[in-house]
Amino acid sequence: MRYFEFFIVGVVIALSENLLAIWLATDAEITLRVIFIATIAGIPFAYFSEMVVDKPGFWKKAFKVSFYEDLIDFVS
Repeated sequence: MRYFEFFIVGVVIALSENLLAIWLATDAEITLRVIFIATIAGIPFAYFSEMVVDKPGFWKKAFKVSFYEDLIDFVS
């Protein structure tokens, strides 16, 4: 359930950001089609952000290394 909640919030935030960008950058009329396209464009970003927020081991699984270990190697 927590995953779904974060995902929905992510989609709403992405939709808001996309519509704001469209409204500020273009003179396009905000129609249902524009809302649909903005929603579809935001879903992958909502999914990715959900994986980062709700799954703390995501980065270790995705890259098979720890960022902390890489940071230590980079600094030293």
